[in-house]
Amino acid sequence: MDFLAIDVETANSDMASICQIGFVIYENGQIKKEWSSLINPEDYFDFWNESIHNITEDDVIESPKFPEIYEVLKQNLENYVCVCHTHFDRVSINRTCDKYGLPAIQNNWIDTAKVARRCWNEFAYKGYGLANVCEKLGYSFNHHDALEDAKASAHILISAIKEENNTIDEWIIRVNNPILANAKTYSKSVSKEGNPDGNLYGEVLVFTGSLQIPRREASVLASEIGCNVVNSVTKKTTLLIVGDQDISKLSGKKKSSKHLKAEELKIKGQNLRILKESDFVALYESNKE
Repeated sequence: MDFLAIDVETANSDMASICQIGFVIYENGQIKKEWSSLINPEDYFDFWNESIHNITEDDVIESPKFPEIYEVLKQNLENYVCVCHTHFDRVSINRTCDKYGLPAIQNNWIDTAKVARRCWNEFAYKGYGLANVCEKLGYSFNHHDALEDAKASAHILISAIKEENNTIDEWIIRVNNPILANAKTYSKSVSKEGNPDGNLYGEVLVFTGSLQIPRREASVLASEIGCNVVNSVTKKTTLLIVGDQDISKLSGKKKSSKHLKAEELKIKGQNLRILKESDFVALYESNKE
């Protein structure tokens, strides 16, 4: 059981605005190394993100920028199978490499959300968030601290290996196969029902703003990777995708009613991410890798 589990936190809705990274390395099932650092994202801090991880601009002003810790990440990530819960962290790292013109880090990934969905029946189609799965496993941790979340992801993988009496290599194969052997063939037509084997299955997604991709095509892509696409922001919404030019803090554009409604729900504690269109495209492309 040799692997590296990693997690990141971001300063705002841009997935390239990493403000904290933490990873833990396991060898033979035991912790070999822990590493965590605040990162200066050279970007603004959104109130919504601060309210989740409690990291502020003042906290990171003297912290290293991503290029300064890139070699540390590269040397460690390329030597191990990398583990994270949902592939937001994976895409966030790739987007930040793109931001600074750095080569993407090449490695194998395991998404422990996909592991949990295949290991425990109650998480097959819902409830497979990091905190919820760890609660079932009796594992307590300080959620939204990058190192703590990385360790929680590691605990899920180790628990699944013990539960199924299999190996990491076997899990790499299994997470890329359907959850159920008799799963229905998924149609790629526009649908509000997401592909149950997509990385983002269970997410309820709404589009708003001026998109570069035609809205109908964007809905097809979202459905392929598991999202239920709906027209309105409600208490069930978990993802709001906003046109890149509409999400910038300095754009001067008025936010759409959907955007304002999403922010209102976040204030009330709803677990809802607001992402820009280009990050959504990166999530789609990573689902196909």
